[in-house]
Amino acid sequence: MLRYFFFNIFFYTGVIVVMVVAIPALIMPNNIILWLGKVLGNWAVFCLKFFLKTKINVIGKENIIKNENFFIASAHQSIFETFFFQTIINSPIFILKKELLKIPIFGWHLKKINSISIERNTTTKENLGFFDTVVQTINATKRPLIIFPQGTRTPSEIKVPFKKGVARFYEYLNIKCKSRVISYAIPLFIIFNSLNNRIVVILKRIIVLLSKA
Repeated sequence: MLRYFFFNIFFYTGVIVVMVVAIPALIMPNNIILWLGKVLGNWAVFCLKFFLKTKINVIGKENIIKNENFFIASAHQSIFETFFFQTIINSPIFILKKELLKIPIFGWHLKKINSISIERNTTTKENLGFFDTVVQTINATKRPLIIFPQGTRTPSEIKVPFKKGVARFYEYLNIKCKSRVISYAIPLFIIFNSLNNRIVVILKRIIVLLSKA
């Protein structure tokens, strides 16, 4: 239990320190905060390995697409994904629930790095223009997009179908999709259980040809 206590203390203290120190960067080019996001990703990996002796195995790293636009459809089992993705994917854009942008300081940084919010399970004016916003952001930044098609964090043993919106990304973005699965994930928001492995599987690209009648 002691190692979990120290993990939480050091990990979240590191996150808070970086967030606060980075406040001046909010008026600077977003490359600074994107770099700090990569720093936090590596900090998360270090804390997992050092305090919890967690082994992180990446299978299929060679499948990461380079020099082309693409988006990632990922299983979402813990906040581990949001940190770790930034260590292997170059400056990704996240689609996230709108509530996260309302968190002081944390939400400011999310906005600065062009995170795209969506209000789930409702129809709003912003949601109606959601895909247009995504297309404009991708075209302007040329950065990869990350979506969590299951819509919420889901334990690895529970199979939740992807929401239908993922298929529309093929049509609107006209870019390649990379699917990803995480097994044996340990949620960072709760007391850790005995699992000490994280297996990240990066599948080969999915190419869908769409035609309209």
